[in-house]
Amino acid sequence: MTENFDLFGDPIPEGYGKAGRPEHIPTNQNRNKVMMLLALGWSNDRIASAMHITPPTLRKHYFRELKFRDEARDRMEATVSMQLWTGVMEGSVSAIKEFRKLVEKNDLMLYGQTAPVKQPKASASTKATAKPKLGKKEQALLDAAAPDTGSLLGQLMAQRQQQMN
Repeated sequence: MTENFDLFGDPIPEGYGKAGRPEHIPTNQNRNKVMMLLALGWSNDRIASAMHITPPTLRKHYFRELKFRDEARDRMEATVSMQLWTGVMEGSVSAIKEFRKLVEKNDLMLYGQTAPVKQPKASASTKATAKPKLGKKEQALLDAAAPDTGSLLGQLMAQRQQQMN
């Protein structure tokens, strides 16, 4: 039996054109689309409107995918990483460049500006001579200019800034 498809590539259900609205048929392509949109942080209403279905229909047919909303981003990142790694193993120069960018981004997330710098406790005499409290914008500018030396990546960034100055 051959299956017919509409203009969007979705299968046309049996009994189409008869009384009542035809039931939505979930496909693997639509399941992958839902997972990708969840990974991008879309809401259920937005995903449903992008797929031309109602939110209850989305919940009815794609409840398995919706359960993994929190892990969707990690799954997408892992899939992209594996595809890049496959390209690296095949010798693709562009894949190697992109994989290096991915590794740097991952290192920044793991070791970058996230470790708090431990400050010694201030004594009573230093409290009186302390600098006035900076606003959050001024503090953000100072933090952006000074790398976190509590991590290996922060130390490397500090060395590079010293070489440039």
